Amino acid sequence: MFAHIKSDFVSGLIVFLIALPLCLGIALASGAPLFAGIVAGIIGGIVIGALSGSQLSVTGPAAGLTAIVLVAIGELGAFDIFLCSVIVAGAVQFLLGVLKAGTIANYFPNSVIEGMLAGIGLTIIIKQIPDAVGYTKQNHDSMVDAEDGFNANIIEDALEHIEPGAAIIALVGIVILILWQTKAFSRLKMIPAGLVVVVTGVVLNAVFKGGNLYLDATHLVSLPVADSFSSFISNFTMPDVSGFANPAVWKTGVVIAIVASIETLLCLEATDKLDPYKRYSPTNRELRAQGIGNMLSGLIGGLPVTSVIVRSSANINAGARTKMSAIIHGALLLICVASIPMVLNLIPKASLAAILIYTGYRLCKPAVFIHMWKHGGVQQFIPFAATAICVVSLDLLKGVGIGMVISIFYILRNNMRIPYYYQRSSFSNGELVKLTLAQEVSFLNKASIKETLEHLPENTNVIIDASQTEYIDFDVLDLIRDFNDTKAQDKNIKMSLIGFKNSYKVPTAVSEWDVVSELADGNEVPKRSAGGYKKLIKQLTGTD
Repeated sequence: MFAHIKSDFVSGLIVFLIALPLCLGIALASGAPLFAGIVAGIIGGIVIGALSGSQLSVTGPAAGLTAIVLVAIGELGAFDIFLCSVIVAGAVQFLLGVLKAGTIANYFPNSVIEGMLAGIGLTIIIKQIPDAVGYTKQNHDSMVDAEDGFNANIIEDALEHIEPGAAIIALVGIVILILWQTKAFSRLKMIPAGLVVVVTGVVLNAVFKGGNLYLDATHLVSLPVADSFSSFISNFTMPDVSGFANPAVWKTGVVIAIVASIETLLCLEATDKLDPYKRYSPTNRELRAQGIGNMLSGLIGGLPVTSVIVRSSANINAGARTKMSAIIHGALLLICVASIPMVLNLIPKASLAAILIYTGYRLCKPAVFIHMWKHGGVQQFIPFAATAICVVSLDLLKGVGIGMVISIFYILRNNMRIPYYYQRSSFSNGELVKLTLAQEVSFLNKASIKETLEHLPENTNVIIDASQTEYIDFDVLDLIRDFNDTKAQDKNIKMSLIGFKNSYKVPTAVSEWDVVSELADGNEVPKRSAGGYKKLIKQLTGTD
């Protein structure tokens, strides 16, 4: 953990600067005390960072839970009662980890994960525009994370109320980030670009002081300032344990646990995909770590937490190597909030917006779309694009859900296309059609096999070979048996069923060798064709 402390400290510092306004903004949007967001960020960094098996993911309060938290606090009547739900959520998550429910993450298609990343990247850019141009009227909406979609009206309003000083600071920050990737600045890469952007923003605003470009407190990071240690401690809220007697507390806890677990697993998969060292994170361990973190967060007055892709991707872009960076970011939240909040309150939000906009671009740059189109084809690109668009226009879970449905459609469509591989041979004494069934033949293949059997011409010899098949659905077996017993005899079709398991109880087969021997005239070489379902149907129906 300490082998790369230099790069981890720098990336932890950058993530801390990004996480700070996000923690406050999410708390504000959730209708919770602002300090609850900071507590969640501290727990997510120090506790979950230490317990997690992921090297690069960062945990904290997530925008995807804001609606649930806002409604729950209103229904339960008090924040300290809501904290009981957070504890319940943590216990449920820990149980899910023990039951190894994290393996569900292995079933998220790459196209959907890539689409989720691109969608979040676009959302980050769009949602940071208000802060980048200094629009403050609906600042709490622009501050929250990128998992909950965006409101197009905010962008329109923001562009009508541009604050020149903020726009200059954001533009300079983006230019610095771009230049830092060029060869001309290669010698300066040991200095983190994100830190340079933040310091430059503070200096520029100091230069603007006294003029029209100067940014006041509404455009700067806003952190609660405690005037004493006891005042700082008083910010922590303890749960009202009587809330555990309320069934609504348990219901809310289960809902939070399910949503938080899904978001965590999605973000974990996405983070592993972005990891330059291609390490894999143990999902069940992550659920247990998240569970412990949420229980602790609820005990000391924090919001529920999940793994969050915005901070995780910023962590990766800042050069993090191990999970020490996440721990450092949590420690810095604790230390700086307790000791130097007035210094942090000098940082322009426009500087942080510049870092996030550049991070968003890295996630959704045109090369990503071109790569998916060229190398993934239509079947990969459509779920990818649909996920990206829906994540931007709706929210993370809905976008991923729609992407999954489209991916499953293509999987089922492909499965229906390959029920068997055929070989068709024309001898002087007759014709032989051999159908070699796929490894798995499900009910989805019933229609194509039925269509094939229906179009077999009279007096044909047919072999259905199941020797390479591990599973055949009951409906398909029933179809083959019925055809063999009735329609095949009516059309004088001689069927031979070979390679079927004894448990399938199909009629005794004639070997392929015996069938060919009857049809072939000496060493006759037949006319042959081979291929898949579509090709054979075209031949049998005369449309080839």
